[in-house]
Amino acid sequence: MALPASGVVLQRGAAIAASPVKRAFDVVFAAAGLIASSPLWLLLALGITLQDGGPVFFRQDRSGLNGRVFRALKFRSMRVDAEQRGAHQAVANDPRVTRLGRWMRATAMDELPQLWNILVGDMSVVGPRALRPGEIEARGAGAFERLEDVPGFAVRSSVRPGLTGIAQIYAGRNLPRRQKFRYDRLYVCRQSLALDVRLVILSFWISLSGAWEIRGESRT
Repeated sequence: MALPASGVVLQRGAAIAASPVKRAFDVVFAAAGLIASSPLWLLLALGITLQDGGPVFFRQDRSGLNGRVFRALKFRSMRVDAEQRGAHQAVANDPRVTRLGRWMRATAMDELPQLWNILVGDMSVVGPRALRPGEIEARGAGAFERLEDVPGFAVRSSVRPGLTGIAQIYAGRNLPRRQKFRYDRLYVCRQSLALDVRLVILSFWISLSGAWEIRGESRT
């Protein structure tokens, strides 16, 4: 599929970010989600506390709309000392992930607190995955590449990052970022309320199936 030129896609992204319909959908979804999931929050908070006595939430800087950094909120799914030797992405069967954390990651329950990020406007329900500022990726032969230098980064940054999206659902765990960014660019080109609703329904199905860790991209 041929994609429009980057300038056209960036204009499309700016229009999406400013869309009152999309923002209204985000606010209604996030508010309803926070209310409906509140009993689960209490159960997860209790489980995390009883498991190791550590903090319930994990806060991490993420890159948002036009590169603006915000604090993403998640339920803690790893040991307290998980990043003692530095931050790096989780891998399959990562020993840093707690027993409860494995279930939360498989069902995406660890990301429930990001409904608050959506409500306050840091994120959207659907959009590219929120990346960590300054993140790099290995390209092989000992070479590393800043994600900001990967083609498509500017386009994906022209919209708010999402709780779910095309790349989160369809891109394989080990797919290089430059290919995942093509999924993000496709979303910016094709975005509509109907597409957002479809991706949300698919995401609910994956969560109910507990299949995020085997079909989605790795989450940190």
